[in-house]
Amino acid sequence: MNDQVPSNQRPNTSNSEEIDLGQLFKLIGDGFRKLFNFIGSIFNGIFSAIISFLLFIQKHFIKFIIAGVAGVAIGTALDMTSEPIYVSTMVVEPNFQSAQQLYNNINFYNELTRAEDSVALAESLGIEVSEAATIKEFAIESYSDENQKVKLFDEFIRNLDTTTRKAIDMEVFLENFNSFDAKYHNIIVKATNSMVAKKLQGPIISSISFNQYFLKLKNTQTENIELQREVLARQTAEIDSLQLLYKNVMMKEADKPLQGTSISLGDQGIAQRSRELELISKIDEIKSELVELNELEASKSNILNVISDFPRRGVEEKGLFTKYKFVIPLLLIGFLLFALSILELNKFLKQYTSARLEEKE
Repeated sequence: MNDQVPSNQRPNTSNSEEIDLGQLFKLIGDGFRKLFNFIGSIFNGIFSAIISFLLFIQKHFIKFIIAGVAGVAIGTALDMTSEPIYVSTMVVEPNFQSAQQLYNNINFYNELTRAEDSVALAESLGIEVSEAATIKEFAIESYSDENQKVKLFDEFIRNLDTTTRKAIDMEVFLENFNSFDAKYHNIIVKATNSMVAKKLQGPIISSISFNQYFLKLKNTQTENIELQREVLARQTAEIDSLQLLYKNVMMKEADKPLQGTSISLGDQGIAQRSRELELISKIDEIKSELVELNELEASKSNILNVISDFPRRGVEEKGLFTKYKFVIPLLLIGFLLFALSILELNKFLKQYTSARLEEKE
């Protein structure tokens, strides 16, 4: 029939399919081969770079040794002649959103220190110019762990309504957490005079405590606390009067002779006891509110609470990178490495240019 494929044409179709599969496998094999060659070229490049660097170090090894020894000698001499640096730290708790102003003040003192303006620094802090000249650095940093951040988030959402609470996510709050939001902050002073930091504590606190805006907030807070105390005191007096009234009523009811059934008296007694329990529960709520007010008053009694004072004497600064005998050698070796690299690069560029010119000729 015409629709049937002649038997002599079937092998050609099979051969074409085998050829297509063979080409497909060949393409896949070529792809893997190129991928492996690419990865190998990367490793070869890294290996060549490491070898080139080691050859560079070997070529100039004596120069690096000389630079290191010279740096140690110079650094040791500087360490012996320079005064030691003493570090003092004070931990504070800013209230009434005064953290921003505190950071501004500390940064201002640090700018005066960097500019070596001992006169202006002494006037700002109320100390002698000679004492101000010994100060080398001011710094401030926030101190907070995850638990404190969670507590701050809890305090934050307490003052919000239910709808707003649902719209605020704790993870977003923690991501946007900044230094000013932290509860505690470390104020750090570095100076060659180990006892000067203690003299700075009063002026640093006063620079915040006598700010008129913060004083107004503090006074408003104090007035609100006193007002709440008066309200709670009136509520306590009213509850005491009600308790006394209920007691007198119950005593009068008990003195009356029993008339009719005693079921009504029992019901009245149950209702009376229920009202007394409600009053007792209300008294407990008032006591809890008074405790919270006392805690609030204690924590907000100052614009800047000092959690840990500056020590009487600072601690000498320690560490590898605080000593010249470690810093100077690293700087000299780094400078020598940079200079030799530039010379080698310049040499390579000259050779490359000469080779290109020879090819053109």
